[in-house]
Amino acid sequence: MPVTFDDVPGIRPLNARSLVLSVLLGLDPPSLTARSLVSLAELFGVAGGTMRTAISRMVAAGELTAADGEYRLVGRLLDRKAAQDIGRRPPPARWDGSWWVAAVTEARRSVAERRAFRTEMTNRRMGELRPDTWLRPANLDALPVSSASGVAAVRGPLDGIAATDLVSRLWQLDDLARQAATLGELIAAAEPDLDSGDPMALTRTIALSAAAVRFLRAEPLLPPALVPVGWPVDRLRDDYRSFDRAFGRVLTSTVRANG
Repeated sequence: MPVTFDDVPGIRPLNARSLVLSVLLGLDPPSLTARSLVSLAELFGVAGGTMRTAISRMVAAGELTAADGEYRLVGRLLDRKAAQDIGRRPPPARWDGSWWVAAVTEARRSVAERRAFRTEMTNRRMGELRPDTWLRPANLDALPVSSASGVAAVRGPLDGIAATDLVSRLWQLDDLARQAATLGELIAAAEPDLDSGDPMALTRTIALSAAAVRFLRAEPLLPPALVPVGWPVDRLRDDYRSFDRAFGRVLTSTVRANG
């Protein structure tokens, strides 16, 4: 039986704000004119006025900034784009067996601080062992926390538990494998639509593109030693690269035609 969008968590209809995010997060630099955003919105059946309202609200919320006639992603959305871009590249193959451990040291934090810390840990591919304690294999060299106070981070070997057992506690590898395989099948079926060059192909594939990006932004980039042989996430990353190039060609030509 062929897979469908219903088989994949994260594929959902796009409203005006999520359309802006899906488009800009895929561009480098992540900016477009208001005219281009409104034209894209109308292509997706979103009224121009609705898109302009969404843009204004995103500027007020500090998610977009206006400069030289274009709207550009800023703030935490640039952190999301950075995490997204990392997810498109395969993880380093070499791993010396060490781990990153990050733990909150402050006794009290506001709800906003807790949410910000969770978002940061997710963007940095950390796995939650228990509240305020996050770990991951140190195959990614970057310090897993920002310079903000109240969080301690250490890198080194772990004793007392097998690495594979710890990974299975931090991430649901079977679920990740199933989602990656399903997304790969959907991408393979959808890419010929983009190869046609029809601008309407964007409307039929953007939700799938967003779901694949969201998945690759969240999956933990584990070293090969800690995932099964034939890990489908690696295949998905390769498949998405080709799909994204086709999507980008259609998006670029559509923006130029309406910019």
